[in-house]
Amino acid sequence: MLFYLFEYLEQQYQFPGASLFGFLTFRSAMAVLLSLLIAMVYGKRIILFLQAKQIGESIRDLGLDGQQQKAGTPTMGGLIIIMSTLLPVLLFADIKNIYVILLIVTTLWMGVIGFIDDYIKIFKKDKKGLKGRFKVMGQVVLGLIVGAVLYFHPQVTLKEKDTTRITEELVVEQVNGGEIKAVRTNVPFFKNNELDYAEWISWMGEGLKDYAWLIFIPVVILIVTAVSNGANLTDGIDGLAAGSSAIIVLTLGIFAWVSGNIQFSRYLDIFYLPRVGELVVFIAAFAGALVGFLWYNAFPAQVFMGDTGSLTIGGVIAVIAIIVRKELLLPILCGIFFAESLSVMIQVGYFKHTKRKYGEGRRVFLMAPLHHHYQKKKYHESKIVTRFWIIGILLAIISIVTLKIR
Repeated sequence: MLFYLFEYLEQQYQFPGASLFGFLTFRSAMAVLLSLLIAMVYGKRIILFLQAKQIGESIRDLGLDGQQQKAGTPTMGGLIIIMSTLLPVLLFADIKNIYVILLIVTTLWMGVIGFIDDYIKIFKKDKKGLKGRFKVMGQVVLGLIVGAVLYFHPQVTLKEKDTTRITEELVVEQVNGGEIKAVRTNVPFFKNNELDYAEWISWMGEGLKDYAWLIFIPVVILIVTAVSNGANLTDGIDGLAAGSSAIIVLTLGIFAWVSGNIQFSRYLDIFYLPRVGELVVFIAAFAGALVGFLWYNAFPAQVFMGDTGSLTIGGVIAVIAIIVRKELLLPILCGIFFAESLSVMIQVGYFKHTKRKYGEGRRVFLMAPLHHHYQKKKYHESKIVTRFWIIGILLAIISIVTLKIR
């Protein structure tokens, strides 16, 4: 809203300082500062409100050190993240931008699903929360919406690379590439780093390229579901999900910045995505909200994010990665989420297999998800979180250097 106000003041009255709001860097800086302040100042008030309403976490005894001391800690803290993100975005971002709209919808959609899950756990006293099929259904519908918008919306384009041609007069001239609709993405570590989803179906017939959405939308649904569930599984000890997510989001902010800048994208030989630079404002606000939430969520946690926060975080990360055409980097960038999810799948699969084979289920890990395995090995949760953050930073650096290593 301030973006439009100061844009008007600049155009009509050349108001001193109004031109600052035309700079993406200024608006991003203001967004991150405001989101930090909201999370840190009003976060405390939300925590006190949750305590007054006795909205506390119900803890199952899993035999983990310090676990029972956390009983009654306020949950639904994801509301702090959502509020601290959306208010700066509404003030400083161009909310007519299709990518910003898509991320606002994602934040609210996943926030509502997570809120319903937490509400059932707390007020209905059902520890299972929202039934898994309804949770997955909500993720699938969001993936369907995101995939359809990114495929069909006219403002979702990429710019073809500039080329040269020789005219009949034997003069070499530059041909500027135009904006096109295409479901292409960047493939890390490869020199010819373009993958076109349309090619996955066009081998059956050239005319089928117009039906590339049959491939693209299911891929989007899979990514949204996988990443949001991965973030949900990672939210198990103080500060782990918030800190790991902040690292991931800041890295995606770098990708959004270079993809939305025609000079950087040309230099790095990646897609130039018109209008995607506006995502940096949203990402800045989201990162600020996560760090501000971490103020209260670091060990010992004064508040838990609950599914309200974890599902929202995963959904937003997935959608940003798809928008900036870096979804194939997610297994590396979101390596912590991936490892947590994989540990659960291995544990459950191996347990079922050995139970069928030997009549008694066996386990690969002392406990899943992976962070609980290390808790069972008597590592203090602060050490586990710090080491996971360090691994997350290493994975983020590897993801960034894929811009040049091919």
